[in-house]
Amino acid sequence: MIKEYIGLRDSKRARREQLAFVLEGARLIEDAINEGVGIKYCFFSGEAAKKHESLVLRLERLTGGRAYKISDSLCGVLSDTSTSQGIFAAASALDKFNLIDKIKYGGKYMVLRNLQDPGNVGTIVRAADAVGLDGIFLCGCADIYNPKTVRSTMGSMFRIPFDQSAEYSALVMLMKDSGLVTYASVVDGDAVDLRENTFEDACAIVIGNEGRGLSDGDTALCDKRITIKMKGNIDSLNAATAASIFLWELTK
Repeated sequence: MIKEYIGLRDSKRARREQLAFVLEGARLIEDAINEGVGIKYCFFSGEAAKKHESLVLRLERLTGGRAYKISDSLCGVLSDTSTSQGIFAAASALDKFNLIDKIKYGGKYMVLRNLQDPGNVGTIVRAADAVGLDGIFLCGCADIYNPKTVRSTMGSMFRIPFDQSAEYSALVMLMKDSGLVTYASVVDGDAVDLRENTFEDACAIVIGNEGRGLSDGDTALCDKRITIKMKGNIDSLNAATAASIFLWELTK
């Protein structure tokens, strides 16, 4: 189990093959349980057992006894953070693979295209949850089950509908067929200014790679080009910051 946990922590392939991922920390594990995420097994230190006694007892019940006390040194081996709380769990992958089949007319969505920073992906998922977005698609992005992504979502990935299996061009065409207007976010003074745009009831915004943005081909597939026009010497924003601004305007 220790080896399996480490494999799930470190390998996207292992997570896909086993349909599982890892959780570290009492709050994240408790959020997962409260949202109905299946817990396969867990490990905890002696100190964690005392500090989070009710959670450990709950985990013992949920896992059918597959809750194991381990040494502090082994906690250090399992931990993916600099300050471990000494409590870890392996969870079943979330049942969110079919969002592409549930695109609804009148819905509002965000598409992330080739974002590679797990922290950016997680922050955007959290912001999407905060504004009540109908769903978020990850096309060629960092794995949402990457431990860093999971931590960055701070539990929002358990609530927000998401899909990371869709192929980008097919997804955009399906959105159009479903009556959604698609917006490519670009850094271009000739694009529509976000502050002057009124979003349709059914639409989706595409956010591109942190360094390169959207390719010309990816942009051309969308109905419109939109930008956040800035003042002063600022000519671009962090992908998560820009996405959060778009999300606010999209859903306000």
